[in-house]
Amino acid sequence: MIRIFIGYDPRETVAWHVLTHSILARSSQPVSFVPLALNNLQGLMWRERNPLQSTEFSFSRFLTPYLSGYEGWALFMDCDMLVLDDIAKLWALRDDRFAVMCVQHDHQPNETVKFLNQPQTAYGKKNWSSVMLFNNARCKALTPDYVNTASGLELHQFKWLDDDTLIGELPKAWNHLVGYEPHAEGMSNVHFTLGGPYFNEFAECAYAKEWNIARTSMSRVDQRT
Repeated sequence: MIRIFIGYDPRETVAWHVLTHSILARSSQPVSFVPLALNNLQGLMWRERNPLQSTEFSFSRFLTPYLSGYEGWALFMDCDMLVLDDIAKLWALRDDRFAVMCVQHDHQPNETVKFLNQPQTAYGKKNWSSVMLFNNARCKALTPDYVNTASGLELHQFKWLDDDTLIGELPKAWNHLVGYEPHAEGMSNVHFTLGGPYFNEFAECAYAKEWNIARTSMSRVDQRT
């Protein structure tokens, strides 16, 4: 079973469901989905919202190892994504030498505002935490107390690890940054980090056609992805 935790924000409900559909439509192995919705995490997430926090799951993503009982592996994904390949291929990349694995972008945005007028902040390892394969037993530092009290940079820059050698690298195709990286064929997972086609101002963005096909096939009984 591939355990997938997906960040949930009520403003992007449609994005969450289209992402899960895109995974189910292509997966060759059984999958389970856990929405990281704050109303489901009462008693586990109590930190106040940070003004720089653009989504409700900015910090709750780091509860994935705890919610997994610190056992086995688990995958975390932002909800503003569309999977175009078999998720089992990503799952097969798990490597026990590492505590966590991710696409290691060198992402330095120039803008200060992104979707829904949310702040855009620049920092080292930006977007590394948007897709993470957690080797849960090696992530026991991520307790609810730590996740609720650590700074954003401590969490998103993996300061909870002893050093960066514990961070494994995933192929860039598994976290393609739409609007920042050149459009390319063969991407396995596209990330609408600037804003997806479910927002009016991004209705014509790259991969909007693929996203709309997935949304339509999800909502009809006479079409398939």
